[in-house]
Amino acid sequence: MRTRIFLDFWNFQLNWNKRFGTLGKVDWPKVSHVLIRESQRVISSAGITTAVLYEETRVYASYNPEEAKDRKLKGWLKSWLNRQPGYVVFVRERKARQKPVHCRSCGEDTHNCPHCGKPFVRAGEKGVDTAMCTDLLSLAWENAYDVAILVSSDADFVPAIQRLQEKKFKIINAAWDKAGFDLAQTCWASITLDSLATQLAAPPTP
Repeated sequence: MRTRIFLDFWNFQLNWNKRFGTLGKVDWPKVSHVLIRESQRVISSAGITTAVLYEETRVYASYNPEEAKDRKLKGWLKSWLNRQPGYVVFVRERKARQKPVHCRSCGEDTHNCPHCGKPFVRAGEKGVDTAMCTDLLSLAWENAYDVAILVSSDADFVPAIQRLQEKKFKIINAAWDKAGFDLAQTCWASITLDSLATQLAAPPTP
C-alpha cells in the first residue's frame, strides 16, 4: 500500500511547542518513520495484511518575509528539511495586511492603535490548507498513493476526505489529542500524536 504523508508544518510545530516543548526539539527525520510504523499498526489491526510502502513526506509551511526569524525558518526548511530522505517541502509567503477595527456602536473604523499609533494588521492568507487539499486530490487522480497520512486538525479537509474515501483511498488522520474531532471522525483511521511524543523528540544534545 503506497503511502504518502501530508503535513501542515505550523499545525504540527505550534502544538508540539505548546504540549511537549519541555521534551526539546522535534526529530524531524524520525517523524516519517514513526508515522509509517503507526499506520502499519493501525492497518494491521483492521485485518489488512498488506505492507505499507513509504513514498514521501510532503511538508507545507508558510513564512513572513518581513520577519527575520521567519526568513531563517525558510532557510532551514529549504536547505535542511527539504534535503532529508523522502521529504519534499513547500513554502508559501504570507504578509500581514492592514485591517481596521470596526466599532459596532458608532460605525467608525479605527486604523491605528490609539496607544502606540501602529496600524492594526492581520496575518495574511497562507494558502497551506488549499495547497495540501489540492495535492491530496491531484495525486489521488494520478493514482500516486493508496494511503494518505494527513497531519492536520482542520475540518476544511472533510469534504475532500469524504470524496477520496468514496473512491477507496484510505486516509489516516494524525492529529493532537482533543483537536480536529470532525476530521478524525471522517478519516478511515486516526493516530493520536500525543502518545508518540517521546518517539518524535530529538535526543538531548550533550
